[in-house]
Amino acid sequence: MVELKTDRQIDEMRAAGRVVAHALAAVREAARTGVSLLDLDRVAHEVLREAGASSPFLGYRPQFAPVPFPAVVCASVNDAIVHGIPDGYRLRDGDLISIDCGAELGGWVGDAAVSFTVGRPRPADLRLIEAAEAALAAGIAAAVPGNRIGDIAHAIGTVGRAAGYGIPDGFGGHGVGRGMHEDPGVPNEGRPGRGMKLRPGMVLAIEPMLIAGGTDDYRCDGDGWTLRTLDGSRAAHAEHTVAITDEGPRVLTSP
Repeated sequence: MVELKTDRQIDEMRAAGRVVAHALAAVREAARTGVSLLDLDRVAHEVLREAGASSPFLGYRPQFAPVPFPAVVCASVNDAIVHGIPDGYRLRDGDLISIDCGAELGGWVGDAAVSFTVGRPRPADLRLIEAAEAALAAGIAAAVPGNRIGDIAHAIGTVGRAAGYGIPDGFGGHGVGRGMHEDPGVPNEGRPGRGMKLRPGMVLAIEPMLIAGGTDDYRCDGDGWTLRTLDGSRAAHAEHTVAITDEGPRVLTSP
């Protein structure tokens, strides 16, 4: 079931989205060589605490997970695609890291992710991140009333495939509102003109994930959460929470 949000409710979701944006900016600023993933989680946790927000990630346990998620951010390094659990790993020069963060404020959730490099970047990593951001922008541009979920999926997939990257099957975006994961699902590849029609008041987390090696294959770590590329190549993830309005897509997790 899809809950359509009022203009006032979307404004309230924007407040949660700003907290997410601030947390991601703070984590990115703190992410330097030698800093641990647990350090980055603490940075995000402090931003949420100061804003009076809570984390929809912390303690979250979907059906596939053997244990509740133990952190407020997902920190996925190099060949980790998504859902990386922050631990004592210390960032190294040239690492590619994706940070996914959520915030719940006033009963509403915001959810966003960003990928970036630490220290001296590899040109191939910069191209991968640029493609993920371009795929996200294309998906957002397609999030207008009268289009369908398949139009968003097709826009994302077209950009990713044209750049030669893989797209992990079965993982993509989702509705967001009072909960972090709501209907409908938003695939990262699909056929235009198919799927649920987009209506004003729908709010979606749009989140392309791209694999540098060109394969779509992935595996799950023994922690039951972290997804990694099967070929060991690097991955990038970009995400925004987006409201569909009569005036066009409204990004709720922008800075």
